Amino acid sequence: MTDLGTSAKRREVPAPSLPFEQFELRCGARLVVSPRSGAPLTAFQVHLRGGLAEDPPEFAGLAYLTGALAPEGTQKHDDEQLADLLEPRGGSISGDSTGLSGVVATTGWKKLLELGAEILTQPTYPKDRVDRRRAALLDRLAVEADEPRVQAARRFRRLIYGEHWIGRPERGQLETVARIERRHLRAHHRRLFTARRALIAVCGDIDPGDVRRLLDRRLTSWKPGARPTLAPAEFPAGGHRVAAFRADRQQVHLCLGHLGLRRKDPDFAAVCVLDHILGTGPGFTNRIAARLRDAEGLAYSVHASQFDSAGLYPGMFSAYIATSPDKVDRALVGFVQEIRRIRDELVTPAELELAVDYLVGSHALGFERAGRRVTYLINRERMELPADELEQLPRRFAAVTREQVREAAHRHLRPEHLCLAGGGPIDERGLRRSLERALT
Repeated sequence: MTDLGTSAKRREVPAPSLPFEQFELRCGARLVVSPRSGAPLTAFQVHLRGGLAEDPPEFAGLAYLTGALAPEGTQKHDDEQLADLLEPRGGSISGDSTGLSGVVATTGWKKLLELGAEILTQPTYPKDRVDRRRAALLDRLAVEADEPRVQAARRFRRLIYGEHWIGRPERGQLETVARIERRHLRAHHRRLFTARRALIAVCGDIDPGDVRRLLDRRLTSWKPGARPTLAPAEFPAGGHRVAAFRADRQQVHLCLGHLGLRRKDPDFAAVCVLDHILGTGPGFTNRIAARLRDAEGLAYSVHASQFDSAGLYPGMFSAYIATSPDKVDRALVGFVQEIRRIRDELVTPAELELAVDYLVGSHALGFERAGRRVTYLINRERMELPADELEQLPRRFAAVTREQVREAAHRHLRPEHLCLAGGGPIDERGLRRSLERALT
């Protein structure tokens, strides 16, 4: 099939529509509302800018526990009362390091937002709940401390991001979580759960004006605080770095890659297409899966991408495989050769068509769920994307050419900067030798 035929086939590109209205509440919070007639569910999300960036290194996990424990009780309702008010309406509210999110049957949207505002501004952090959640988290972290895949991934992030907060695990580490007490959660909430840090998104069969009026009433006394600024980021210089987590297991978990791109990068659409051809396409259609999994039988789980981690700060180009110790060299050689090949050679017309058709076709389907819609609205606001970004992105996918894929690969795949982390029956010295052999 020729490129001309492919371009003609893509002339009509389906694009999702997500109308929205924006407001600034009297308290200083930003609100985005997307009405959707007939939607059975209403979803909301509150993003508090700062999050992990404000976690003191010695208390890593504090932001996560502050958000996760906020729905455990307020000045007006304990956790059981909150559940009694939400569950009959098909509703729930949860929290994490970035803020709160919730969903409810559309007829209960007012109750969802009323309780969401209450949890956001009046959490009590009951001591028994704090102790129980912290103990459960410590148990989980103790298990993860012996998991080669988890530890390889954590070491990989540190290789890429160094001491920057992006390189730290969201839920903290055993020694940092053990230090966190109820008073730390309350202090963190007072300092950072403030209105001017907040981006609020709501989506459902609702009137935007009604949502604004309700939240203006419920959040009228919320402390404004200061509007955060994006701090400049400094990451380690590019270069080959290696880290290992030694464990007596049958497999070696390998993470290979380097610093990636930001979401606003002009090459974002081309990198999405590139990733799907190289390492994230469905089934056995991407090159890395077709070679390392299908043809060579080195592993079942193998992938490579960078578009999905792109954000305000650069994400990561990350390739992963779990394989036996005697196949580490073959796996790394396969990764490096496929990275170099997609930089040096044009992808085939068939590969381009398959990747673009998948991206265009799946793009709209991903926004059927209300939760996905509010997440997009939050991210669009955070990253200052154009208002029509959702509609334009599939058109940009369809316009990507073979030459643009190769150009994006040259700019965003850098074999000279590949870092490698491994977990399992391997040490740092052995990993370094394997990487050196793959690169020669």
